[in-house]
Amino acid sequence: MGETWTVHPSWEVVDEASALSGRDVAHLLLRAGEDELRQTANAQLATFVLSLVALDAIERVGLAPTVCAGHSLGEYSALTASGAMTFEDAVRLVCERGEAMHDAGDENPGTMAAVLGLDDAQAESVCTDIDQVWIANYNAVGQVVIAGTEEGVASASAAARAAGARKVTPLKVAGAFHTPLMAPAASRLRKALSSTRFLLPEVPVVANLDARAHRGAGEWRSLLAGQLCSPVRWRQSLETLGGLGTTCVVEVGPGGVLAALTKRALPGVKTLAVSTPDDIDELVQQLAGSDHVPPDLSSHQGEHLFSSERVVVSPNVGVFSPDPRLEAPHPGRQGTLAPDTGEVSSDPARYPVAVGDLLGTVGADEVRTPFAGQLVAFIAHPGERVVKGQPVAWLHVPPETGQVS
Repeated sequence: MGETWTVHPSWEVVDEASALSGRDVAHLLLRAGEDELRQTANAQLATFVLSLVALDAIERVGLAPTVCAGHSLGEYSALTASGAMTFEDAVRLVCERGEAMHDAGDENPGTMAAVLGLDDAQAESVCTDIDQVWIANYNAVGQVVIAGTEEGVASASAAARAAGARKVTPLKVAGAFHTPLMAPAASRLRKALSSTRFLLPEVPVVANLDARAHRGAGEWRSLLAGQLCSPVRWRQSLETLGGLGTTCVVEVGPGGVLAALTKRALPGVKTLAVSTPDDIDELVQQLAGSDHVPPDLSSHQGEHLFSSERVVVSPNVGVFSPDPRLEAPHPGRQGTLAPDTGEVSSDPARYPVAVGDLLGTVGADEVRTPFAGQLVAFIAHPGERVVKGQPVAWLHVPPETGQVS
């Protein structure tokens, strides 16, 4: 599934993920067979990385989301896209999640099945009447996934057909995901999440657990841990996107199932899927000249970027790390922690910088300012993967200071 991306510049994401995970991700995307890919840890890492390849390609043409959501594993892609999670942390957590769910599947064997043609109440009633089976996914109106023990799913499948289900399809999975049988995985993942630093997302992220748009950073540890044992409320999440005024939904990564579900759930909303490089061209053509195209940086920053404002851009493609001596906030933060008093100020701090001062690094390359003035904020989050020419820092340059020639 990665073949079409190998000659695209965004393929370098695969190499970075391989180095971070200690796994040959290119092998999974290019040469692995069905049996190898069906293993939970392999499937999750491969799917996540290819989604990030597609996301990187979208970002290279200057497009950015206004709200993010992801189905199950896709929630990690959504958090990365929103800036709430660094690429390194996401790779680490996806590896741990996949291995934890695999082990939980061995400890508590189970399976899943898709049920078409019953409403939520009917499907829930079927599961309530049978031991060890639960609703795992609310995917669309009349489409749910049930999960549990082999016996439980077999009994519930028969009961669903008797209740009028149009179709019941067993799924080739290695466990009863999003049910209480995943409790060992949730406990293990919770430990990994405890050492993860979540950042304030640049855009809201709609969570699987409650189908609500979350704009903070602090709740994601519990949301991600709770997701493993609770149903994915995807239909409800799409309703939330519609309620936010969403006019275009782009599915990022392999496949196009979610785009199809969105088209059914949100009539009139433009839906696109980006799973190959050719899809990037189609995306740009579809959005060219429309209200969906995000504004450029100067309008994004609103009234802040006047003629006395400057941005410092990335010299290369890679992960951005600000100089630890500088504590300028991201523009989206609500306050600044003063290093001397420990108190939060409502005004952003401004740090004086001279021409040539080090602001941080992108990979192995230094980011130095060509301007003298005051550092107002880092536009890129620590750990965010940026492309060449992408703004990473925002400076205030007083007229008397000027710009380096």
